Order: sequence, then C-alpha cells, then structure tokens
Amino acid sequence: MAKPMNKVRVLIVDDHATVREGLKLIIGSQSDMEVVGDAGDGQSAVTLAQQLRPDVVLMDISIPGLNGIKSTARLKEIHPEVHVLALTRHQEDGYLKQMVSAGASGYVLKQSPPAELLRAVRAVASGGKYLDAAVAGRMIGNYGARNLALGEHLADLTEREAEVVRLIAWGHSNKEIAAELDLSVKTIEAHKANAMKKLGINSRIEIVRYAVLKGWMESS
Repeated sequence: MAKPMNKVRVLIVDDHATVREGLKLIIGSQSDMEVVGDAGDGQSAVTLAQQLRPDVVLMDISIPGLNGIKSTARLKEIHPEVHVLALTRHQEDGYLKQMVSAGASGYVLKQSPPAELLRAVRAVASGGKYLDAAVAGRMIGNYGARNLALGEHLADLTEREAEVVRLIAWGHSNKEIAAELDLSVKTIEAHKANAMKKLGINSRIEIVRYAVLKGWMESS
C-alpha cells in the first residue's frame, strides 16, 4: 500500500480577511496542500509560524505592524527552515529586492491566476525558488534594454562563479554560501566580485535579473 503523501502546510498572512478566505479556498482545494492558519499582521504571523511550523508562509508585503519584509527577515532568523513566498500587488523591483534580501524564496503577484500561485507554493515547498512570470518577463526586458551585450558575457563565468551567483540570487548570504560550498567567506566574496565585474552588474537585484535570464528562479 502506498504511503500517503504529506501535505504542504501553508500559513496565510494578509491584512484583508476576504483575501485570506479566498486563498484558503484555493489552497484547500488542492490534495497536496492544507492551510494550517492565517494572520492579519506581521507580529501575529511570526507568533503563529513559531507555533504551527508551516512549510510555506504566504506573505503579503503591506501588512500592519511588522511589514512583510521585516516579518520575513524575522521568520528566517528564528525559523530558518520555513519557506516564505511573497504574495503582493507590488511589481516594483525595489520590493522584490528587499524580499529576496530578507530571505523570501518566491515572489508572486496577486493579479496572477491561481495556477501561478499554486506552482509557486509547490516550488518553494520543495526547496526551490519561484518568480512570477509577469515580473520575470518585465525584468528580462528591463535588463536587456540596459545591457544589450549581456548575451556575450553568459559564457564568461567560471563554473564556481556561476554557482555563487545562483546562490546569491536565491537569497543566501556569503557566509551561508561559504558553508555550503566548503570555501572561505573571502573566497566567496572574490568569486562574487569577479562575476559581477564580468557581467557588468552592480547590485543584488541585477543578480536576480541575471538568474531569471538563466532560468534559475524556478528550479530547485
């Protein structure tokens, strides 16, 4: 007899009760997911996450008290194994950059179809990363407009530099990358600096854009 599959346990964080109820219906309709709780503000989200230990926290950015960015950083500090998936109306790069820096594993727009959200939940629950297709498309367009020669640089990175860039795009710190790759922090910093120089980029958000172009943000 086949062993029953464990369901992905989801905590919903949004300050609008109607949105939370709608998300419960969408997620609850999936045989491989269950909603274990919901919160309307950041502090409640952190408290519930500590109590319930969900696999995925759906995090709105604009919530009372601790906003979604601060709540994500706090959650990753005290409950590092939780996967935070931003669910927001904000399409601006600044919000994406801050959520990735705070430790979010994915970024989905509320304007997108439910299927996009469900794909994202499954991706981050399995340890992967996910970037909403609408945001990814715009980011690729913006990056291409600013750096038409990017394609000429794709093959210039060494295997190690590419590995470091990929982990940075996924939100890992230099210290975490050093531990994972069994290298010193100084070596990681050197690989990062070399890669950014080769690619002609200057910030973490541009690293994320590069990762989008490489198709890394939807892989595990």
